[in-house]
Amino acid sequence: MSVDNHYENFPVASVLIPRQMRPFVVAIYRFARHADDIADEGDAPADERAAALDRLADDVRALWRHSPARAAVVAALAPLRDAALPGADDTPFLQLLSAFRQDLYQQRYVDREQLLDYCARSANPVGRLMLALFGATDPRALRHSDAICSALQLINFWQDAAIDATRGRIYVPQSSFAAAGITEARFPSETVHRGVVRIECEFARSLLLSGVPLLAALHGRFRWEIAFTIAGGQRILEKIAANDFDATRRPVLRWYDSLRLMRLAASHVRAANRLK
Repeated sequence: MSVDNHYENFPVASVLIPRQMRPFVVAIYRFARHADDIADEGDAPADERAAALDRLADDVRALWRHSPARAAVVAALAPLRDAALPGADDTPFLQLLSAFRQDLYQQRYVDREQLLDYCARSANPVGRLMLALFGATDPRALRHSDAICSALQLINFWQDAAIDATRGRIYVPQSSFAAAGITEARFPSETVHRGVVRIECEFARSLLLSGVPLLAALHGRFRWEIAFTIAGGQRILEKIAANDFDATRRPVLRWYDSLRLMRLAASHVRAANRLK
């Protein structure tokens, strides 16, 4: 299930997360959602938004020094801090804030490497926090988690390409346009743009599936949670492909996608079982 009123394609604090862990997951999600809204919602100038994000960062640092936090979404992280789980310190939250701050001032990416650096701060920290909750701290597990999270971030970009373009943001790397011999003009409305969307989707799919071995390091319901998360990203890519990579048409997951999601998730769990 999702929390609050934001649409999500991928599960947040679902019934597959053990009950005792859900408050931590919800607190992490609400923090990230609140910070993202500061960067994206409303009409405040960029410098005002940046200042608000900086105040959140100060609050996060204060909380982990056991000082009071002013923002409620930061104060709600106190139980996570007190749990003292390896990997669940202030670093992932500060990385998220740095990515949201970057969104205020950077609206183009030179190449895929630069884009993946953004993903390493905008998405990967959430995956690492989730692994920290379940004690999965092996370096290989972290690398596979990073691949899944970066891929999901990229998939979200291609899913929301038209919406982001109205905000002046184009996440397709400039090098990809150049390699295709086209420009970003009117992206993603021109038919020629479908080729670069296809290439970016193929990369995202390969990156996503490279993270499937993470499932071999997980157990119980959490393992299925991540399997369904991978399946959700894969299904969105299938829908983009079914739209002939026309990024002006935003695909979403519906109830009738459930059977396909179950089949994809089961296939990923079987693949992980073969790695044991």
